[in-house]
Amino acid sequence: MTDLKILGELERKVLWLATWMIHNANHIRDNGDGLKVGGHQASSASLATIMTALYFHALRPEDRVAVKPHASPIFHAIQYLLGNQTREKMENFRGYKGVQSYPSRTKDTDDVDFSTGSVGLGVAQTLFSSLVQDYVRAKGWAPDLPEGKMVALIGDAEMDEGNIFEALLEGWKHGLRNTWWVVDYNRQSLDAVVREGLWARFETIFRNFGWDVIVLKHGKLQQAAFAEAGGEKLRDWIDACSNQLYSALTFQGGAAWRKRLMDDLGDQGAVSRLIEKRSDEELAELMGNLGGHDLPSLIEAFEEARTHDRPACFIAYTIKGFGLPLAGHKDNHAGLMTSTQIDVLRRSMNVSPGREWEPFEGLSVTEGEARALLKQVPFTRRGRRRFVAEAVPVPERLEFGPQPSMSTQQGFGLLMHEIAKSDTPLADRIVTTSPDVTVSTNLGAWVNRRGLFSRETVADLFKAERIPSTYNWAFSPKGQHMELGIAEMNLFIMLSALGLSHSIFNERLLPVGTLYDPFIERGLDALNYACYQDARFMIIATPSGVTLAPEGGAHQSIATPLIGMAQDGLASFEPAFVDELSVVMRWAFEYMQRSGEAVDDHLTWLRDATGGSAYLRLSTRMIDQPKREMSPQLEQSIINGAYWMRRPGPNAQVIVAYTGAVAPEAIEAVGLMSEDRRDVGLLAITSADRLNAGWTAAQRAREAGLSHAASHIERLLAEVPSYCGIVTVIDGHPATLGWLGSVHGHRTRSLGVEHFGQTGSIADLYRHYGIDARGIVASAETLTPGRPIRNLRAI
Repeated sequence: MTDLKILGELERKVLWLATWMIHNANHIRDNGDGLKVGGHQASSASLATIMTALYFHALRPEDRVAVKPHASPIFHAIQYLLGNQTREKMENFRGYKGVQSYPSRTKDTDDVDFSTGSVGLGVAQTLFSSLVQDYVRAKGWAPDLPEGKMVALIGDAEMDEGNIFEALLEGWKHGLRNTWWVVDYNRQSLDAVVREGLWARFETIFRNFGWDVIVLKHGKLQQAAFAEAGGEKLRDWIDACSNQLYSALTFQGGAAWRKRLMDDLGDQGAVSRLIEKRSDEELAELMGNLGGHDLPSLIEAFEEARTHDRPACFIAYTIKGFGLPLAGHKDNHAGLMTSTQIDVLRRSMNVSPGREWEPFEGLSVTEGEARALLKQVPFTRRGRRRFVAEAVPVPERLEFGPQPSMSTQQGFGLLMHEIAKSDTPLADRIVTTSPDVTVSTNLGAWVNRRGLFSRETVADLFKAERIPSTYNWAFSPKGQHMELGIAEMNLFIMLSALGLSHSIFNERLLPVGTLYDPFIERGLDALNYACYQDARFMIIATPSGVTLAPEGGAHQSIATPLIGMAQDGLASFEPAFVDELSVVMRWAFEYMQRSGEAVDDHLTWLRDATGGSAYLRLSTRMIDQPKREMSPQLEQSIINGAYWMRRPGPNAQVIVAYTGAVAPEAIEAVGLMSEDRRDVGLLAITSADRLNAGWTAAQRAREAGLSHAASHIERLLAEVPSYCGIVTVIDGHPATLGWLGSVHGHRTRSLGVEHFGQTGSIADLYRHYGIDARGIVASAETLTPGRPIRNLRAI
């Protein structure tokens, strides 16, 4: 028995299991609410042959794959045959705790390399993962791990996503290698048939960026027919046929193919005989034998591409819904087969009723032959392929040269410079990246010390020509900074790839990415994607808020504190002082390395056990720095999210809670109010995110029966009298701190920025938005009237 025959049988089995999985979820399983479950039977079917060729033959353990989101059922069916997925979870496809709608590193239990779902992002992830592989190998790490191919399976409509083309440019700049993108060219999108000639545009684009392009249009059956008398005319007809017509004739079947071909090519002697000697069924099989459905053609193409390290794009012609009665219909994207159609398919697959989930039911080869091939599949020879790299030790304290007046952005640069000067594992494992704002986010000193990364050494010609410059931009394999173009999507996908190195390549990296805070929103989809797959990294977002006064509204961030609070997998901080920043960064380097998979347990306390990524919102505003010693208690309070800078007394009528760059205004306001009020408190909030998460977790814990559970903010505000008011202030949306009054029922007035900013000085804009000292005092007066402050107008 040839392996090719067995592979063909496994292809049919994979198609059946994927199709049945979706049918079971929509027509058999009781879902309670009667809503359509979905599952994309047609989109899955078009990739069945390609994925069979890859997983059962071409892939090696070191290869990594991002599966087209809508091919999730095919992926899980393959994993089921390989022993990595359970029948129970497949029966619960798209159900609670069942296999996920789209492959997920964190929520699926089988061997998912990269999460997919938001189209285009998984594709770009493979490109950046390949660059990370080059980085790891250039350092001489993971010597026992062979170079792998980073493979993306892409729907042709998915190629509309702009982030894919942004990534292509970055790959070209960094000398991309060992990347395969396989385009499922079924010529149908969600709503329509794709434009004519799209493949030629793809081919031109990829070749321009230095990729090999392999067009798999005609399978072996078609190639053999083309070699017959009259075959060239048939080939010319197929190549000229429009996408819509090819899809429509595929759906109609052999008789429709015959009529159209005879109408267009009949009475031409040899070509007519070529058509006539085939039955309708044989003719339909011939016309459906595109390269993406032909195992021999696919295997040959993948084997050839394995012989070199150049990036390769395979444009594999396929039929959406191949092998199903939905094949070719323009409405098949969300279409579901009827019970009658599934019964017809069951009979054609020789599957007996009641044995639909049996892995070897209906095969024309023996179970022993199928098991023998699956046992020797190269991809699974090393078992599970997720690594757990060793943690990098973090010093007890991160040092910096304190100055009387500093900004947190400046402090970040000093902290990174001190790390760069040190000979420590931490310094060696940090890798930085930035979308063309390296200098303006204070990473320049780090890069001068540690250099820019490139597989090849490129000297700084300004230095060679003895032109004075503050920065030494030399590239080499020793470098630790990955310079990117100005595309925030690329930044976050790069951070995602770097932040999975410990699992993918068994080498721990500590990625630090910098960007302007307002432009987080430009890459938000990629940031969410990175967190969803539990990548570990640190974001330094600076400068932030309307404090970036002269730049105007386009560069002033308002909503980012709320993003930091709402984004799962991301601990968000906004320190006001550099000593706070030092504590937070040290903690973040440890937090990024904490072991354990992400969990959904609603009692998980701040995700501290499982770790995650960190987001630090910093400022360019110079403010006076406190002179104080950091006690363990204060350090812990900074990490937990807040501490009393001025503790309220028993007669406090008002407290001010602030975060970030508005610290001077909050301090000044408290000083002014203390002239006529007793016991005014000042609460320094370093992380609204951590405070809110702790409070929410404590409430859930109490609801679950843990009556003594209390959060950090509950303990802090417990000493505030019930009649006391709270004024909160932030250079961002006021809702960030607006919830504080709900903790113990205090009246609250929340100050912040709700509308786009404008140009001006800090004083102008703070006054305009009411977040200056006068605005804070005025709000306190309205909230809890005291004696009027005589010089309020002069503030």
